[in-house]
Amino acid sequence: MSATARQAQDQQGLAERLGIKPGQVVQEIGYDDDSDEQLREAITRQKDTELVDEDYDDVVDVVLLWWRDGDGDLFDALADALTPLADGGYIWLLTPKAGRPNYVEPSEIGEAAPTAGLSATSSISAGPDWSGTRLVSPKVGAKVAKSTVRAKADSAGN
Repeated sequence: MSATARQAQDQQGLAERLGIKPGQVVQEIGYDDDSDEQLREAITRQKDTELVDEDYDDVVDVVLLWWRDGDGDLFDALADALTPLADGGYIWLLTPKAGRPNYVEPSEIGEAAPTAGLSATSSISAGPDWSGTRLVSPKVGAKVAKSTVRAKADSAGN
């Protein structure tokens, strides 16, 4: 296999590791000169996948949120990223790796995500300089089921 073919396969593999499937709409927020171009190319090479910017005003399947130390309030950014997200959609929070400029402390993510109603489900290396944290909203059905179980347990205990 040639180096070019291997690179194309690796790029497609990265999009797949992000869970991005053909036909999805992926919104990119926080893009800048330091964003990983190979990751972006991997996404756009997925068949019928649309990579849209932060001004897109329709529903999206996935949000890529490039975030750096000093970008502002992470909670606000996550809350804004939730607005266009389809049911079952998720956010990839992309932050510089440890030791890179504008590194984001994991504790900042650990505080902001739950406050925004999100749970971290996985982490990946999203490129040479970027880490990715997958954030999802808890399923509404699971919330209802848990509250029903709690209510039954409370009434049984009284």
